[in-house]
Amino acid sequence: MGTRSNPSFILSVLLLCFSLNTHILFGADTISANQSLSGDRTIVSSGETFKLGFFKAGNSSNFYIGMWYNKMSEQTIVWVANRDTPVSDIYSSELKILDGNLVLVNEYQTPIWSTNISSTNSTSLVAILRDDGNLVFGDGPNVTQPSWQSFDHPAHTWLPGSKIGFNKLTKKNQLLTSWKNSENPKAGLFSLEPDPNGRQYLIRWNRSVQYWTSGAWNGHIFSLVPEMRLNYIYNFSYESNENESYFTYSLYNPSIISRTIVDISGQIKQLTWLETTKSWNLFWSQPRQQCEVNAYCGAFGACNQISQSFCNCLHGFSIKSMNDWNLSDYSSGCERRTVLQCGNTSAANGEVDRFWENPHMGLPQNPQSVPVGSDAECKSACLNNCSCTAYAYESNACSIWIGELLDLQQLSADDVTGRTLYVRLAASEVPNPKNNKGVIIGSVVGSVAALIVLGIVFVVVVRRKRRSVGTAKIVEGSLVAFGYKNLQIATKNFSENLGGGGFGSLSKGTLPDSTVIAVKKLESTSQGEKQFRTEVCTIGAIRHVNLVRLRGFCSEGDKRLLVYDYMPNGSLDSHLFHEKDSNYKVLDWKTRYQIALGTARGLDHLHEKCWDCIIHCDVKPENIFLDADFCPKVADFGLANLLGREFSTVLTTMKGTRGYLAPEWMSDLAITAKADVYSYGMMLFEFVSGRRNSEQSQDGKIKFFPAWAASVIAEGAVFRLLDPRLEGNADAEEVSRICRVACWCIQDDENRRPSMGLVVQILEGILDVNLPPIPRSLQMLVDSQEHTILFTESSSSQEHAPLLPLRPGASHY
Repeated sequence: MGTRSNPSFILSVLLLCFSLNTHILFGADTISANQSLSGDRTIVSSGETFKLGFFKAGNSSNFYIGMWYNKMSEQTIVWVANRDTPVSDIYSSELKILDGNLVLVNEYQTPIWSTNISSTNSTSLVAILRDDGNLVFGDGPNVTQPSWQSFDHPAHTWLPGSKIGFNKLTKKNQLLTSWKNSENPKAGLFSLEPDPNGRQYLIRWNRSVQYWTSGAWNGHIFSLVPEMRLNYIYNFSYESNENESYFTYSLYNPSIISRTIVDISGQIKQLTWLETTKSWNLFWSQPRQQCEVNAYCGAFGACNQISQSFCNCLHGFSIKSMNDWNLSDYSSGCERRTVLQCGNTSAANGEVDRFWENPHMGLPQNPQSVPVGSDAECKSACLNNCSCTAYAYESNACSIWIGELLDLQQLSADDVTGRTLYVRLAASEVPNPKNNKGVIIGSVVGSVAALIVLGIVFVVVVRRKRRSVGTAKIVEGSLVAFGYKNLQIATKNFSENLGGGGFGSLSKGTLPDSTVIAVKKLESTSQGEKQFRTEVCTIGAIRHVNLVRLRGFCSEGDKRLLVYDYMPNGSLDSHLFHEKDSNYKVLDWKTRYQIALGTARGLDHLHEKCWDCIIHCDVKPENIFLDADFCPKVADFGLANLLGREFSTVLTTMKGTRGYLAPEWMSDLAITAKADVYSYGMMLFEFVSGRRNSEQSQDGKIKFFPAWAASVIAEGAVFRLLDPRLEGNADAEEVSRICRVACWCIQDDENRRPSMGLVVQILEGILDVNLPPIPRSLQMLVDSQEHTILFTESSSSQEHAPLLPLRPGASHY
């Protein structure tokens, strides 16, 4: 059938297009007076270099109006309008021209960002995104003299052609400010700004403390950046007139894509885009050392330049905000685990505070000098001042610190600038030297002391020689390749057994330098040595406060061993599942809750923060270890990859594992991170009850705690589930929260389970969750009269199956 022109139809189409024009932009790079930007609509610069629209960073649920490179596979934000006031609904929010300004209104149609200029309410006002990354706003289609431009209001990025300067009329600096963290473009603590009194740049912390300067500009380079002499890429220039002074830069080769940023690390960085690798290459950064950044690790946090994570808390302190630290924002620092005795009127133990010795330290900011004559007097001066948190005595000079300790650095043992800092702690955080068996009391005659010293020196030299003959060598950074014989000696032929499971047996050992280690002998792995080393190096590169650190490995012939940090408090199961009169102390509720939270953080790091998602596949109390401070460390992560095809067989034969397996393990469904979530949820029930989820009764039947727990949780009587050894001493809201999370985690359908990231936010109290539906596999038991799962010992077909009901039980759990 042929088509014929229909004037009325064409006219209706044109009218429809015109009516929609308030939302669909005529020009690809322009917002006009009758147009707006919302939803996933964007404008693109004429040369298609930059794009402007709504975006969100990382896993955040907040949206911002921002600008990024258009053709790059990696979204790189270079400018943000509403960095301090995000929106949550981009389809109801709009960027539009309103009352003579370019304005962003949120979902409630409330203006939250504006160009904020005095302008006539002209119908010819436009906003144009230019190909140099400058968003200009003014009157007329060409905007040769813009009333406002984004180049005058940079965020954290300095683009070629823009300027960073000082307005002599308003006396205001034009500055770059870092993002708060990798998921929040809000103005952070670090800023790059020009010195109004000199031709140089400064980096400041909190707009107050200067910790880096470029040095004066001499017309060619900055005096304290000598590497600029070798710079054949950038062309810097300085301008000064009656209105302003500023620096700007361009590239000798315009085809090079480059940007300068103030990073969340507190460093200024120049980066260039490498098309071959599709990634940003760091061309230059200042300060050169991360630990030179002021107060980078926050209060009571020490920066260690040779540590992969840079920041660690001092002894006696713990991370204040793990969420921030996971996003590379360490500014919240650390907080005391135990309140000080001094000034604490509620303390009843009567013990005075003590000091913990921290050797090889770069001392913190703002010391106060105290005129005393000895180390003992310096210590006393600090102890007698309740505001004093630390002291140092060096070269007959006493320094004390009041309040928070900032800008601490942990230096290497051979750094001659290192000093010893004594940090004030509660008495319970510092072992009493009178009770230390290893302390030598008394004096020794000079000749005997000399012999002892010579003997020690001889032993150290011999041990160093032995260690230097190839018995162990560092590979892939700090990972050590151990010889099998060395580990045999260290563990006394693997005689001190720490437990084990399907992955292998674990033994305690001691290295020649007295470092205590835990050595795992893998029972089954089909990988070749090269592939094994590759997998091990991947695991060894993973660092998190709630993950057991892998120190090294051994791969000789068919022998495969892994060497971990030793955890003095052993595995979680030994503390949860013991009788009240045993040698183990009952874990109080606060400790249990922190262990549950720390374990969730560790699993979240494996699932979301590593290069590839790492599924643990065997989450249970036996694989959660506790350090000296009862901080939980998830162990055996990544071993599923090492065991390869052997893993499924090993897993189903592990003692105690059956009760933690998600239903999908027994089907042909692919295993995802949600299998770990299920196992974690099953473990939470054990945190509450202090006993195994499944226990054998005297009549040979197995009782399944979660089935009964689900019905009790539905009734709201969660304290009936609480470990009786706690005698009711627990936070009711936290108990209820853990129970609700547990029920959510063990949903039969993995798509209905939360991510570990959500679990962390709920346990931290950031989010709340209502009681989810009781899983169908448990509902059948809840609906029965007694809510109990029973198994018979003779049922061999169920030996490695998930816990499913065979018939209703006859008694309460």
